[in-house]
Amino acid sequence: MKGNDRVWVIRGWDSTKQIFEATVKYGYFSENQMKCLLKALTAKHGLTDNEIVESYARKNTKIASSHLDVQVFGKPYCLSCGDNPYFTAQVDKSE
Repeated sequence: MKGNDRVWVIRGWDSTKQIFEATVKYGYFSENQMKCLLKALTAKHGLTDNEIVESYARKNTKIASSHLDVQVFGKPYCLSCGDNPYFTAQVDKSE
């Protein structure tokens, strides 16, 4: 797959129910930007204001939480953020 043949497929899930889907060209977002986008979507759809504050606190502090940690998976390449709801971004070949 060449760079211009790939897309990010972004999906939001509430348990097994899909609540969001968007497809954007791969080159429109860096990996870091995509991680930030997943964090924003997760915060918007699943966290209270206080949980968002806790998620941005320094690690190993009294209030720190892992609500917005992003996991990276291999094949197919996929990023995931959140527990429930949660959001994923997977690199896929464009149709």
